[in-house]
Amino acid sequence: MKALKWLERHFEELICCVCLSIIAVSVFAQVVARYVFQIALHWTEETAAMCMVWAVYMGASLCVRERFHIRIMVAVASLPTSFGRIVIFIADILWAFFCVFMIRVSWDYLAIFWRFPETSPSLGINQFYPQTILVIGYGLMLIRLVQTYFEWWRDGADGLPGMLAEEWEETTKDQEHSL
Repeated sequence: MKALKWLERHFEELICCVCLSIIAVSVFAQVVARYVFQIALHWTEETAAMCMVWAVYMGASLCVRERFHIRIMVAVASLPTSFGRIVIFIADILWAFFCVFMIRVSWDYLAIFWRFPETSPSLGINQFYPQTILVIGYGLMLIRLVQTYFEWWRDGADGLPGMLAEEWEETTKDQEHSL
C-alpha cells in the first residue's frame, strides 16, 4: 500500500526523470559516436524524440497535480473568494472538456495506428506504442484535475481549488494588509 501511495504521488516525476535521463544518454552517445568514432547512431534521434514527447505530456500532468500550469493566480486571488472560485471553476471545466475532447481525438488517432501499423525507421517498433502517450497524458491530466477538486472538497473547500493552504493564507494577509 505504501508503494502504491508513493507511486501515485511520484508517477509523473518518475517517468519524466527516466525520459530525461534517456534523452541525455542518447544525445551524449550520438556526440561521442560522431566526434570520437566518426559514425552515426541512427537510433538516438528517434529515442530522444519519443522520450521528449513522453516527458512533455508527463510534465503537463505533473503541472496539473501541483497546479503549476499557466494561470494568473495573482489576479484571481485578488478577486473576492466566491468570484475567484467561479473563475477557477469555469476555467477548469473548460480544461476538462478539452481533455475529454483530446482523449477522444487521440483514441481515433491510435485506432488508425492499430489498423494500419507503422514501424519507426531506426528502432523498428510499432508507432502505436509511443503514440499512446496522447491518451495517457490527457487522461492523467483529467484525473489529476478531478483529484485536485476531490482533495479540495475533502479538506473543507477553503480558499481556491488547488491553492495550497500557505498560498491562501499569504494571499488573504496581503489583501487585508492593503485594505
